[in-house]
Amino acid sequence: MSKDIKTSQNSLAEASRSRANFSGHGGALGAAGYRDIANNAANCEFLNEPGASIALSPGAEGFETMMIGVAWDQIVQKDEGLMGKLFGAKKTQNIDLDLGCLYELQDGTRGAVQAFGEKFGHYETSPFMRLSGDERKGDAKGHDEYILVNGRKWSEIKRILVYIYIYEGAYRWSEITPQIILDVPGENDLVVTLQAHNDALALCAVGGLENIRGGIKLTNYTEYFPGHEEMDRAFGYGLEWGEGQKTPL
Repeated sequence: MSKDIKTSQNSLAEASRSRANFSGHGGALGAAGYRDIANNAANCEFLNEPGASIALSPGAEGFETMMIGVAWDQIVQKDEGLMGKLFGAKKTQNIDLDLGCLYELQDGTRGAVQAFGEKFGHYETSPFMRLSGDERKGDAKGHDEYILVNGRKWSEIKRILVYIYIYEGAYRWSEITPQIILDVPGENDLVVTLQAHNDALALCAVGGLENIRGGIKLTNYTEYFPGHEEMDRAFGYGLEWGEGQKTPL
């Protein structure tokens, strides 16, 4: 079952107190997810393995609008019905792949931008990032889903964790070949293609953006988890997760 979230002062405090070091993400409380460094050499255009990072400096007028986009392919199968067998027809198995992020602002506010619970965010006001919508077929032109981050408000943002989640359909990452692109005006795009994968795990923490002295530190994670709660614990956001599901189309 997918997860919706609500903030909790107790869980925030718990995530910030007595952190263990075994997750590898700033001493966050949870365990690390699945990684496959050997197969990750081609995952990024210029960040070639999990843990690799690069720093971007703002221009004279700061950052402009940043876009985090995702696109994926649907699985095409043989139609095993009578007409399919007679004429060799094929059918598409729809995969509903969701883009989302966890965020922490400089004032300590933490939350998520995601389709679950219609938490699409806001561009001009807090949290200064907004999800485009909920594309459930993966056949949109260009990016199937994207998050716009208000670069003019980057000073208000502390960190963002970008993730993708297979909400519905088989966990066959290799067949849907999701690709995530971070477009920062004036910089080369960061491209992550999920080639290393664990098909038993439906959620992938793709990468992070951190505000370091006004600049952006991009880090490649490509780390897989059973669900949102496990990912949250590993990265120490301290949100309270509850059961949730989407409204049917």
